[in-house]
Amino acid sequence: MFDPVIAPSGTLLGLLQRGRGDGTLHALAAPRAEALAALNSCVLDDPRHDWQVENRSLYYARLYLDLHGGLDEIEAHLMGAEDHLDTEESRTGLALAVLGHLASYGRQDALLLLRRYAATGTNWAWALDELALRDDDAGLRALALPVLARFPADPEGEAELARTVRDAFEPRPWRLWAEDPREAVGARVRAAREQGSFDRWQRQMRPAGPRPGWSVKAVLDWAQEGYERGALLYGPAARCLTAVAGPEDRPEILAAARHGATGARGAALHHLAESRDPAVLDLVEAAADGDSREVADAAVAAYRRMCGEDAVARARAWVRRTDALGTAAAEVLACRGTAQDTTLVLGALRGTVRSEGPDAPELAFLVDGAGRLGITCAAPVLRHVYRETTSSQLRGRVARALAATDPTFATGFAVECLWDCEETTREVAAQHAETGDVRVAERLRRLAADPAEEVEVQTAVRNRIGPDLQV
Repeated sequence: MFDPVIAPSGTLLGLLQRGRGDGTLHALAAPRAEALAALNSCVLDDPRHDWQVENRSLYYARLYLDLHGGLDEIEAHLMGAEDHLDTEESRTGLALAVLGHLASYGRQDALLLLRRYAATGTNWAWALDELALRDDDAGLRALALPVLARFPADPEGEAELARTVRDAFEPRPWRLWAEDPREAVGARVRAAREQGSFDRWQRQMRPAGPRPGWSVKAVLDWAQEGYERGALLYGPAARCLTAVAGPEDRPEILAAARHGATGARGAALHHLAESRDPAVLDLVEAAADGDSREVADAAVAAYRRMCGEDAVARARAWVRRTDALGTAAAEVLACRGTAQDTTLVLGALRGTVRSEGPDAPELAFLVDGAGRLGITCAAPVLRHVYRETTSSQLRGRVARALAATDPTFATGFAVECLWDCEETTREVAAQHAETGDVRVAERLRRLAADPAEEVEVQTAVRNRIGPDLQV
């Protein structure tokens, strides 16, 4: 899947793609046809860089309701020939999730479209999960035969059915179908459920990995074998070393951390970092300065797991490095530094935005650090990241940091955050938005009454409604 093309942040499409609250507010003020065209573009071509982490479905569903939008475009997207050519979940997942929310709001056309797609579509399992949360028993029972027809009545088909039942995200439809008196439905699903339970039991009886009684050498060899077959076992191997290693084994572990093979060296570095060995920081620095990229990455990952004062003190010396260890040092200071580190954290934040842009993964910890340390002069760069980033997760962290650093947040960004696509961002807004704004009071009431809203958001809203709004 290619990265989505994101429109500029000042356009209606760009705002909606980012999931910003201003996207909803601008759409409601724009010509309806233009707003619906931008909305459909987002739903049919998922704008998220990571669709498994970022939220958009409830945000888009609410806008469909506000605009009284039809579902013709979504129907054509789901029921067209491309559905059988491009079977990736990411092509249809957002549209199906939007339909699920619309069905929860009482849109019968959305429910019927979900049923049709569950019976005939490629990504039927996602549609079935949406229906499991929203459809009645009769509607789900009617889908039993179309769904089961996807699995041939031969050994391979029955094995695939058993895996599907075992791994189902929402078990409700399968439980209903197991009670069906028809032989082709109830008996078949019950057999699949029994086989799935047996498969799970077999996996539990055949655990992989180290066994008690292993020596330090055996654990290091196991970590190296994992590396050679493409599995990085640094963390698990470090935990095994903690269980089997004694003080007499320290020289062997130090030797592995200095000169061992890549997998063993990474495991040794992780173990020494977790045990806060006095030699580990020098070993991390030596590995970061070495010729092996894999060892340097393992050393930096081990350092990130350290939380003692010695790690923070060393971060102050490393933060000006321009490599991965310098980035990790900035993250350590952002997460664990004190007031004396504000200049270093601010410098790292500004430098990262300048060199890597507003979507840099490293910004998450630096933004959190700016908020945690209350760096008020970070507010301008935080506002820039808030406006420009395409990551709704990062924008939510920026909003929390602005609440702690920007005195204008309550009357500025906090207001639009009440319409944001991320529930954590709406929660921050509900805690801080200035209730003197008529839009804020009305939005808080609406969120409090919306059954689709997250509990944490509604709790924050009701805490504000009590003393402030007198409803």
